[in-house]
Amino acid sequence: MSLERKDEHDHGAWLEEKDLSAVETTYLKSLMWLDKRFRIVDYLELMEDMYYKVNLQMPKSHTEQYNLDNKFWYWYPLYALGSFSVIAYIVAALTGALLGFYYAPSTAGQGDPEAYVQLVAIIKDLNFGFMLRSIHRWSAQVMTAAVFLHMLRVYFTGAYKEPREVNWLIGIILLSLTMVFGYTGYLLPWNQLAFWAGQIGVEMALAVPIVGEWGAQLLFGGFSLGQPTLQRMYILHVFVLPFVVTALIAIHIAIVWMQGIAEPH
Repeated sequence: MSLERKDEHDHGAWLEEKDLSAVETTYLKSLMWLDKRFRIVDYLELMEDMYYKVNLQMPKSHTEQYNLDNKFWYWYPLYALGSFSVIAYIVAALTGALLGFYYAPSTAGQGDPEAYVQLVAIIKDLNFGFMLRSIHRWSAQVMTAAVFLHMLRVYFTGAYKEPREVNWLIGIILLSLTMVFGYTGYLLPWNQLAFWAGQIGVEMALAVPIVGEWGAQLLFGGFSLGQPTLQRMYILHVFVLPFVVTALIAIHIAIVWMQGIAEPH
């Protein structure tokens, strides 16, 4: 496989020779436009070539050994938990982005803090606000449960063994970041539940030997809760974790795609 530019080809004339529907013509024209600029077909062919080279080095799976349909495991309910958690993550991300238009990470206010007032306004005054916030909250909880059950399935079916150790480690990191995602989101309403959950977090950070005080300063902005705490939780929840988690999920799925679905050992 080479990425050298191929000879010019009259794509327009080639298209006119074909009896294609409007959808097919639009798809091919879009693909040609993108390929001329980004050479995506060459890179897709390169990825396919690498995929088969990697798979030749992989040990034979049960389905390959016994000539079974390798799609069997895709339909086994426990094997769908990884996809289920990704879908829940996408739903949480989309609804979270919409909630971000109305939420203000502020502890200011004469009575209730501004963050809590905004949350109440979203639920009570915004059209479909209650539904939007509920979908965000439930999808986050479903994601946490699905990731946890997914890790249990991987462990009990032995899918963490060679050659999938790296993906197992990435999965552990993703499970940890999912819990951090949930914790930072839990604090954003800045109500009594959030405040005392934050206080527990500060106490836990301070209990860590040597680096405890430094960690509390970094994550919570000090040893008592306030605007710096909420600001840090908001930045982590909205601007840091989404990019880190999305990148790790992409790497995780890419490795699964190269190695194939792990079967029970």
